Amino acid sequence: MLRRPWTLRTRLVVSAVSLIAVVAAVIGSVTAIAFHSYMYGKLDDQLHSVVERAGRPPGPLPLPETLREAGPLGFVGGGGQPLGTFGALVDGDGDITASKVVEDSGLRAQESAKPLTAEQRSALEAAVPETGEGAQSVDLPGLGGYRVEATTTAEGYTVLVGIPSAEVSGALTTLIVVEICVTAAGLIAASIAGTVLVGVALRPLRRVAATATRVSELPLHSGEVALLERVPDAEADPRTEVGQVGAALNRMLGHVGSALAARQESETRVRQFVADASHELRTPLASIRGYAELTRRAGGGGAGQEPDPVTRHALGRIESEADRMTGLVEDLLLLARLDAGRPLSYGSIDLLPLVVDAVSDARAADQRGTDAGGRHHWRLELPDAAEPVTVRADPERLQQVLVNLLANARTHTPSGTTVTVSVQPPVRGVGPVMLLVRDDGPGIPVELLPHVFERFARGDASRARGADGGGATGSTGLGLAIVQAVVSAHGGRVAVESGPGRTVFAVELPTEAVSADGVPAQGAPEVDSQVGDRLTTPV
Repeated sequence: MLRRPWTLRTRLVVSAVSLIAVVAAVIGSVTAIAFHSYMYGKLDDQLHSVVERAGRPPGPLPLPETLREAGPLGFVGGGGQPLGTFGALVDGDGDITASKVVEDSGLRAQESAKPLTAEQRSALEAAVPETGEGAQSVDLPGLGGYRVEATTTAEGYTVLVGIPSAEVSGALTTLIVVEICVTAAGLIAASIAGTVLVGVALRPLRRVAATATRVSELPLHSGEVALLERVPDAEADPRTEVGQVGAALNRMLGHVGSALAARQESETRVRQFVADASHELRTPLASIRGYAELTRRAGGGGAGQEPDPVTRHALGRIESEADRMTGLVEDLLLLARLDAGRPLSYGSIDLLPLVVDAVSDARAADQRGTDAGGRHHWRLELPDAAEPVTVRADPERLQQVLVNLLANARTHTPSGTTVTVSVQPPVRGVGPVMLLVRDDGPGIPVELLPHVFERFARGDASRARGADGGGATGSTGLGLAIVQAVVSAHGGRVAVESGPGRTVFAVELPTEAVSADGVPAQGAPEVDSQVGDRLTTPV
C-alpha cells in the first residue's frame, strides 16, 4: 500500500517543527549538563568541608565532651552538616567496623545517630573509594544517592564521609521535566502557528492552482473556446516564487488560447468548405442520376431500341454510385450543420411509433432483392404499458438515428442474424429513456471498438457481410458518427458493448426536461456508469 504523499504545507510545518525540536533538545541538554556540573560542584565543596572536619585533630576542647569521646566518627552530627550525613570507619581489609548516620541536626545529633545496616555497609564496601581520589557517587539501600569521599584522620584511621545527593538529583530531575514540558508545549504552539502562517503564505499558490483547475475543467477538445481564465496580477509578480509560477501559467494560457483560436478558425473553414462542397455537389449528382435514367429510358442504342447488356450494366453502376455519392454528400452536409450548432426542431414525440416504423422499413429493405424473405430476423421488445414513451427530440433526426443503427446491423452481420430493438422507459418516471439495438452477430473487433463512432471508421474488412453482399459497396463510415452527433445534440449519450454473439448499441435520451433556451437539458447520466450497467442487463 503506497503511503499518501505529504502536502507542501505539511512538509514545511514538519520541517520547521523538527528544526525547533532539535534546537530545543540541544539547548535543554546543554542546560542540564551545566546545571548538573554546577550543583554537583557545590555538593562536592560541601562534602570537602565535612571531610576536612573529619580529618582535623580534636584540639583543646573545641567541641562538646560527647563529640570528643566519639573517636574518629565524632565529627558526625556536628553543625553545618546536611541531614543524612554519615561517617564510616574502614579497617585495613576494606571492611566497615563502625558507622554513624545523622538523623537529626544540632549538638544532640550524636544521641540520635544510628549505624548503617548490614545491607548498606555491603553496598558501601563494594564502592569504597581510595583515599585522595575525590568524591564518588554511591547508592545506599534505604538512604538513596550519596557523594562519598575517603580521608585519613590525624590518628591514622581511614574514614568514609558521605552526604546525600537527593536534593541535587531532585533539582536536576525537576529541571529536565520542566524542559521537556516547555519544549512539548512550544512544539505544539509552533505546529499550530506554523500551520496558520504557512497556510497564509501558500494562499497565493492555492489561487494559482484554482486557476489551473478551472482551466482543466473547460471543454477544450472541441468547439469554440474562450480561454479567459488568468492568474490575478497579485499572484503573477515575477519577483516572488509564486509570482513566477503565476506568470508562467499566464504565458502558457495565452499560448494555449492562441492555439485554440487557430484550431477553431481552421475547423470553421473546414466545416464551411465541407458544407459548401456538399451543397454544390448535390446538383451535379442529381443531374448525373437524371441523365442516367434518361439514357436508360431512351434506349442507349438509338430511338426505340433497348440498350445492350453492357450499357445497361454501366448505367446501373452509374446510378448506384450516384446514389451512394448522394448519400455521402447528405451525410457530410448533416455533420457540417451539426458541427456548426444548427438548432434542431425539438418537439414532444412518442418514441414507440418511430421505432415500429424504423424496424418495418429495415425489414422491407432487408427483403428487397432477395427471394428468401430477407436475410435477418427482426424483433421488437416494447414496454407492456400502453402509455407512450415521450421524449423531446427532432423526429426527423431521431428517425435517422434509428435508420443508421438498423442499417449498421443489417450491413455488417451475416444472414440469419437476429436484430432486436427494445425501448426501456424511465424507471418510475425518473431518468432517461433507453433505446437498445442488439444483434447476435460476430461482434465488433476489439481494436475497432473504441473508434466505431469516429468519422470514416469502417469495419467492412473485419465484420462479416451478408451472403448476398459480396458485390455491394462498403459503407461510408459516417453512419455511427451521425448517430453520435445527433444524440449529443439532443443532450443524450450513446455507447456500444460488443463481443462474439452479442453487440448492443445503447442510446440514452432525456425526457421532457429542457433548459431555458428550449434545448434538452445537458448532463445525462455518465455513459460509463449507468449505460454500462444497463448494457449488461439482459433485455
